[in-house]
Amino acid sequence: MDKNWSEDLSNIAMNRNGHSGIIFKIKKYAIHDGPGIRTTIFLKGCPLACPWCHNPEGKNPETQTMAAAAGNGGGTETVGRVMSVSHVLSEIEKDVVFYDESGGGVTFSGGEPLLQAPFLKALLRECRNREIHTVLDTSGHAPMEIFAAVLRLTDRVLFDLKIMDEGLHRTFTGASNHLILENLKTLSDSRVPYRIRFPLIPGMTDAVENITAIAGWVRSRGSAEGIDILPMHRIGGGKYERLAMKNRMDGVRPPSDDQVTAVGNIFKDYGLSVTVGG
Repeated sequence: MDKNWSEDLSNIAMNRNGHSGIIFKIKKYAIHDGPGIRTTIFLKGCPLACPWCHNPEGKNPETQTMAAAAGNGGGTETVGRVMSVSHVLSEIEKDVVFYDESGGGVTFSGGEPLLQAPFLKALLRECRNREIHTVLDTSGHAPMEIFAAVLRLTDRVLFDLKIMDEGLHRTFTGASNHLILENLKTLSDSRVPYRIRFPLIPGMTDAVENITAIAGWVRSRGSAEGIDILPMHRIGGGKYERLAMKNRMDGVRPPSDDQVTAVGNIFKDYGLSVTVGG
């Protein structure tokens, strides 16, 4: 089913006043979510239904319970907590010394952070006031006016580009890629530096036709710093069981090193700078 921005999923998050939001994880000392040492803030809720998602606890925009991880004594744990802008800023500011030394900052991820746009914009404004570098890690699936408003407040973007064919995109993610591609055009025309992130998922995104279509599109815009290949992995597999959710990737083997190299070579043939793993 196509999840659009008029459904209850988005209304839950978008109608908040921006003074608070729901966070499901704060990752300290992150080194793969933008330049330098970073604090990554994971905002809850996502309008897409990608089966390969390794943060399934970030899909639901509300707090929820999940079985505790093995070794934690059983029982359940709460996923997601309401945090004010000032509370999140206090966590971010604890690591300013690491940002200053490494050229790092804070990255807003998810879920899909644009789903909580008022909260996200308030956080970005406060970071800018404090001269803290910001990165938006996004699927790009949001109304164009919201994306444009957030883009004016962020210093750098990591933009997922999964599937170019609209029908296949809808089949695998539950939504059209129309908004994604329109927002990517806006990003490519802006002065905000960005990298493309391509999830390499066997049987879903790995067709040569899809890879060459992405490579051609990115090259035609000529503004991306490069493309990060994100090979599928099984790190988040146990979370599905703990959430009583079906893991649609169960039994799917991650791509081999040779397959990842072959995809990277296609991108390089199009003149793109390539990294593996972000």
